[in-house]
Amino acid sequence: MKHLDVVAAILIYNGKILCMQRGAGKYPYVSYKYEFPGGKIEPGETKHAALERELREEMNIDITVKETDLYITVNHQYPDFSLTMHAFYCPMMSPDFVRKEHIDAKWLNLVDMPTLDWSAADIPIMEKIVKEHA
Repeated sequence: MKHLDVVAAILIYNGKILCMQRGAGKYPYVSYKYEFPGGKIEPGETKHAALERELREEMNIDITVKETDLYITVNHQYPDFSLTMHAFYCPMMSPDFVRKEHIDAKWLNLVDMPTLDWSAADIPIMEKIVKEHA
């Protein structure tokens, strides 16, 4: 079974967190679900460099991520693959971005985050943020 090592950004602006909705994909259990943006770590790439690259490619966000910004690492088993997701806190100076790969995006207050239909691997991240900061 394939294993993916991925990174995700907890993008924060004015106390709100950016929640991104995936479009249709290869697997129905992640299609149209909300997630924290990010992507796969390429061979030889550090986690923070991978996240900086993914945010530039997917959203035109130029942000500096430090390894010390790591918030949580989640291991999740989907039916067809497993993943290890490293989620980083990423405060933003502006709420501006370009939505290139997702079908929807919402800036939400913490209390509203559980109302979305989250991808299973992203749920522990969302729950920890809400629990620790609500």
